[in-house]
Amino acid sequence: MTSYDIYLIAPQLATAAIALMVIVFDLFFKRNKLLPVIAFVGLAIPAAFSLIQLNDLIVSDSSGLVPGSSVFHGSLMVDQFSLFFNFVVLIVTGLVILSSNDYLSRMNNHRAEYFGLMLLSATGMLLLVGATELITIYIALELTTLPLVALAAMLLTAKSTEAGMKFLVIGALSSAVMLYGMTLIFGFTGSTTLSGISEALSVSHYADIPFGSYAVLVGMLLLVVGFGFKLSAVPYQMWVPDVYEGAPTPAVAFLSVASKAAAFALVLRVLCSGFIEVQLEWTILIACLAAASMTIGNLAALVQNNIKRLLGYSTIAHAGYILIGIAAIGGNSSESLFSHMGPSSVLFYLVAYAAANLTALFSIIAIGHNINSDQIDDYSGMFRRSPLISLALVLSLIALIGVPPTGIFMAKIHIFASAIDNHLTWLAVVGVVNSVISVYYYVRVIRVMFLSQTEDQSKIRMSWAPGIALISTSLMTLLIGILPGVILNLAEDAVKVLPNIGYW
Repeated sequence: MTSYDIYLIAPQLATAAIALMVIVFDLFFKRNKLLPVIAFVGLAIPAAFSLIQLNDLIVSDSSGLVPGSSVFHGSLMVDQFSLFFNFVVLIVTGLVILSSNDYLSRMNNHRAEYFGLMLLSATGMLLLVGATELITIYIALELTTLPLVALAAMLLTAKSTEAGMKFLVIGALSSAVMLYGMTLIFGFTGSTTLSGISEALSVSHYADIPFGSYAVLVGMLLLVVGFGFKLSAVPYQMWVPDVYEGAPTPAVAFLSVASKAAAFALVLRVLCSGFIEVQLEWTILIACLAAASMTIGNLAALVQNNIKRLLGYSTIAHAGYILIGIAAIGGNSSESLFSHMGPSSVLFYLVAYAAANLTALFSIIAIGHNINSDQIDDYSGMFRRSPLISLALVLSLIALIGVPPTGIFMAKIHIFASAIDNHLTWLAVVGVVNSVISVYYYVRVIRVMFLSQTEDQSKIRMSWAPGIALISTSLMTLLIGILPGVILNLAEDAVKVLPNIGYW
C-alpha cells in the first residue's frame, strides 16, 4: 500500500476514525451532549477529502485523461461517480445526525453507540459506491448492513427488537444467496473484478443461452436476490414495513435514503461495468422488478394506518420508479438524443427522493416525539398545533407524489422519458398509473392533518438542530424542482465515467 492509496481512501478512513472517536470520547468523558457535535463536525473531514479528490479529477479530465484512479489492484475506483455518492451519503448522514437531537432522549445510555454505528455504516456505503470487485462488494455490503441491524434494534422495545431480528435474518439469507451467485460467476469467468467479468463474457457469450451461460444465468439471478434486498425491491421487500415501524425514526431516515442511494450506485456500476455484454437479459429482469415494486408497494400502502409503515411501502414503490431508469440503460444507443438519460436520471431521482423523504421523516420525528404515536389518525388537527412542521410534511408528501415544482416531478419526467426512448413504453405507462394510485394515500395524510379535529391543542415543538435539518431538506425539495439543471449536470458528469456509458 502506497501513500497515494491511503489518500484515495481517505474519506472512508476519516469516517471510520470519527466513529471510533465518538465511542472513545464517550468512554472517557461521559458528556452525551457533545457526541452529536463531534459526529456532525467530524463529517467535514471526509467531505473535504472528497472535494480535494474531485478537484484532482476535474483537473485530470481537462488534460484529456480518463477521470478515475484504481485502488488495491482494481478493487476500488475513485472517480466522479463514486464521489457524487460520497457527497450524497455524507450530507444525508449529517442531516440525520442533526435530526436525532430530540429523539435521542429515548436512548440516553446508547448515544455513542448510535452515532458510532451510523458512521460505520456510512463508511461501508463510501466503500460500496466505489467497489469494482466482488469480494470487496460483499465486504462493503456487510459493513453497511450490520450496523443498520443494530440501529434498528436500538430502542430495545418489542417492535424494535423484532425489526432488528427480521432485518438480521433476512439480510443474512440474502447475503448468503448473493455470495453463492458470486462464486458461480467467478467460476465461469475466472475473475472477481468487474472489468475481468465483462471481458470474459464478451469472449464466451453464447447468443442462444440467456446471459451467455447457464452458470452466469444462475449466478446473476442469485446476485439479484442480494441486490433486491438492499434496494427493497419486490419480491425481496418483506422486511421493509416491520423495520420501518419498529426501528428508531432517525435510523429509518438513514436507512431509507443513504442505504438506498449506495445500493443503487452499486447496481449501476455492476451492470454497466461487468454485465453490459448481456444487457438485453438483465434489462427484461430489471423491468419486471420495477413494475412489480411500483404496483405492490403502492397497493399495499393504500391500507396502512401507521405512517411509518406507509412510508415503508412508499419506498418500495419509489425503488420501482428508480429501477425504470436502470432498465432503460440496456437499450441505450449512442445515437439517441437521451443516451445518458437513463443512468443520469437514476442519480437525479435519488437526490430528489433523498430531499423529499428526509423532509417527511424529519417531520414525523418531530411530531412522533411530541404525541408519542405514529398512527395516521393521531395526526388529526396537526396543522393547528404546528403549522410549519405540517407544511413541511405536506410539501414532502406532494413531492413524493411527483407534483411540480418539486424535484421528484422532474425526476419522473426524465425516468419515464428514458424508458420511452429505449423502447420500454409499457413500463413508463405502469409508472404513470402507479403515480396516480399513490395520490390517494399521500393525500389521506394531508386530509387528516388539515380537516380532522382533535381536542388536544398543545403545540408541537422541536429544538434548533432538527429544525435546521427540516428547513434544509424542505428547501432542497423545492430548489431541485425549480432549478434541476445543477444536479442534472453533476449526474451526467458522474455517469459518463462508467464503462460503456461515457469515456471508456
